[in-house]
Amino acid sequence: MSKLQRVAIALAGSAMLCCAHAAPAAEVIGQASHIRTSVTGDGQEMVTRDPVHRDERIRTSRSGLGQFVFRDGTKLAVGWGSSVVIDRFVFDGGNSLKKLTLNTAKGTFRWVSGRSKSTAYEIVTPAGTIGVRGTAFDFYVAADGTTAMVLLNGSASFCGSGGCRQMVRRCDCVVATPNGGMTDVRRVDRSVLRRLGNARALPFLSGHQQLAGGFQDGACSLEASMQPRQERLERPPRRPEPAPPPEKRRKVERPSWDRPDRETRGRDKPDFDTPGRVKPDRDRPGFDRPDRDRPDRDRPTRETSDRDRPGRDRPDRDRPDRDGGGPDTPGRDSPGRDRPDFD
Repeated sequence: MSKLQRVAIALAGSAMLCCAHAAPAAEVIGQASHIRTSVTGDGQEMVTRDPVHRDERIRTSRSGLGQFVFRDGTKLAVGWGSSVVIDRFVFDGGNSLKKLTLNTAKGTFRWVSGRSKSTAYEIVTPAGTIGVRGTAFDFYVAADGTTAMVLLNGSASFCGSGGCRQMVRRCDCVVATPNGGMTDVRRVDRSVLRRLGNARALPFLSGHQQLAGGFQDGACSLEASMQPRQERLERPPRRPEPAPPPEKRRKVERPSWDRPDRETRGRDKPDFDTPGRVKPDRDRPGFDRPDRDRPDRDRPTRETSDRDRPGRDRPDRDRPDRDGGGPDTPGRDSPGRDRPDFD
């Protein structure tokens, strides 16, 4: 190689190096507001508050979740198993965008429009293009390109090779395929998940993934539609509650004289009917038997009175003078003796 050729190669390498250093850095168009599990941007793991650049491909793992906020206030949530590229982002220098284009390959997403005009947003899917009209909606892109869209607020349109569908009512849904097939607009329900062949196709509506930080919108919840049919049948009529048992009446003890159904105790009842009491003498042998003498057990013995002594009131017999007087003392029969008990 000649000396001239070597100089030319060196100059070319220097020029290429200078151009590489002079190349502008990728434009920052937003940042990550929430990262869960695993989210990558251009092959590098992302964390919360990491910047998002133009033309950056964002991927999530099978359990990953990334929430992003762009410079004009637009919000984008990227659910599990998703891939998206922001391939066009034109900022007008103020607080709004001239053009923002998302190219979605697969996965599940939630979009909330920012301050820019509705004509500035465009979302491209394998089955068609979503026209944003200042709104919020969820959409899902299957591996074969089948796309489902559910309107949450505002209005939007979906246009493909089979035509366009306008969605103006809350919870309106449309499903489109890459070959031009497209369903009519209808309210989202269980049949949408069956048509997509994936019960986890719309995780933000079915509750399989929870969003945070102003991304929530449960107006079109699919939790009820995910339940088995037998669990969603009408509930049987509610049985009336049984009446409480009647309150037990408090037993009031009445006096014995006011209870004719029961015999009184200790009242008008002889002793011989009371158990354990000593029976009277009438039950003893010899009671009321005049032919047999019965000792007087209940009365103490006493001395025989004068009236029971022999010779009392017998005038034919002399009695000694009780007063103990002499022959000159007037006796009982003496005149002048005042003894009223002998008159």
